[in-house]
Amino acid sequence: MIRRLGAEFIGTFWLVLGGCGSAVLAANFGGEGNPLGIGLLGVSLAFGLTVLTGAYALGHISGGHFNPAVSFGLWAGGRFPARDLLPYIVAQVLGGLLAGFILLHIASGTGTFSIDPNAAGAFASNGYGSHSPGGYSVAAGFLCEVVMTAMFLVVILGATHPRAPAGFAPLAIGLALTLIHLVSIPVTNTSVNPARSTGVGVFAGATAISQLWLFWLAPIAGGLLGGVVYRWLGED
Repeated sequence: MIRRLGAEFIGTFWLVLGGCGSAVLAANFGGEGNPLGIGLLGVSLAFGLTVLTGAYALGHISGGHFNPAVSFGLWAGGRFPARDLLPYIVAQVLGGLLAGFILLHIASGTGTFSIDPNAAGAFASNGYGSHSPGGYSVAAGFLCEVVMTAMFLVVILGATHPRAPAGFAPLAIGLALTLIHLVSIPVTNTSVNPARSTGVGVFAGATAISQLWLFWLAPIAGGLLGGVVYRWLGED
């Protein structure tokens, strides 16, 4: 179990550092309109690549959840024991928090970096209303997070099924997360992962912290929904 928790810690750390790091450090590098900035497409790809590489490197140790919503979804899908949920979630959140802490110190290395707690997506945080990148409502944000997480679990459960093509699951899962970000960054800055939201949200200011409830509740609800739906489809 210690090794499994270590893998979840490292994998979630990598996801938050790589995905949120791309948003904070590289999305607008050089200013708006600068071709060196990777933009929405680059950030989406970065999140997908962190899951893809993390799953190939660590999935054989812990299952490669790196996300409390995934752990809940795998439990709902009959693939994960309830007794392991709490330790996995603790390891994932701690990994996310360490990544957020390190990212803050890297970003501060310019001497000019600062976090505007009132800005949408401050420090790659998730939000709704005035803190949504596109100004989307709490209802829209909640619906988006539930549906995207549910579909993410369907992909995960399907790609890791014993009858699925062997060796390709991390690729399918990473591409699914890329697609999710391409769709939902304008809505909530894309969570589908409470550990990712918490890892940067606690450093982004009071508003981001006050809105974290949605990015725990909606992804976990979506994960449970996806797990139940896939099991109903004929899991055996």
